[in-house]
Amino acid sequence: MPTDGILPTEVPWVGFPHLNVTAVIDIICVAFLIYQLLSIIRGRRAAHVLTGFAVIGIVYGIAVYARLELLRTLLATAAPYTAFALIVVFQSEIRRMLLRLGRGRVSPLRELERRETADEILLALAQLTQQKTGALIVIEQHIGLRTFIESGVSIDANLSRDLLCNIFHPGAALHDGAVILQGGRIAAAACFLPLNTNPALARELGTRHRAAIGVTEESDAIAIVASEETGRISVARAGEIELGVALERVEQYLTNRVPATGPTPAPQPEPIRQQGPRSAA
Repeated sequence: MPTDGILPTEVPWVGFPHLNVTAVIDIICVAFLIYQLLSIIRGRRAAHVLTGFAVIGIVYGIAVYARLELLRTLLATAAPYTAFALIVVFQSEIRRMLLRLGRGRVSPLRELERRETADEILLALAQLTQQKTGALIVIEQHIGLRTFIESGVSIDANLSRDLLCNIFHPGAALHDGAVILQGGRIAAAACFLPLNTNPALARELGTRHRAAIGVTEESDAIAIVASEETGRISVARAGEIELGVALERVEQYLTNRVPATGPTPAPQPEPIRQQGPRSAA
């Protein structure tokens, strides 16, 4: 019972905050961004880097709890630079996530045009692989490749098996570099593409394969590589490459029947012969 007219102080109820529509939308948006980030870094080196940052955070918590002042001070001093380190380390993953969020879901080609484009590419690949002729074909999707198109020789011609095979014929003027397809047409040939700079891939893959990975890191394009040594086909998308695929698998890529999570790397990479200076595409 209260005495001397003093009322007891009310103890506020401690529990979960009240959820309203705004809070639910906020949680869903954050969960979506976290899911996108995890789906992008899964199976990549970035996942191990993120684990390293988590270990450092755990060490900092232990230092605070155990009163290890020197270790705590050292980690606290380095903490303000963590954000810059994350941007540098995860720059390719951040760019890939923004590209995934920014691109639409509607294919730039109608179903009939996509089917015709796939048929011509498959016929060309069958002939190129049989002759063991090296080739790099990039198919533009939703993100434009104008910068790379301007680096090559403008063609703007209807896509056909014969034209592709003539472009990549050994000794032809345009056989080095990449052919870029835009809207079902051959936009340009002998195009330069950015190379993937991963040191591990640089030892295992040749220039054409690293260029295929590089352009798919910069855009949502699909890059197809034909090896001139083994005649095997590789497909790159979303910064990943699948080696030694069959034509049926290539058809699935071209008709958008492969999930957008990216290809599954083959267990053993094929031997690649390094190309000349013009093969940086």
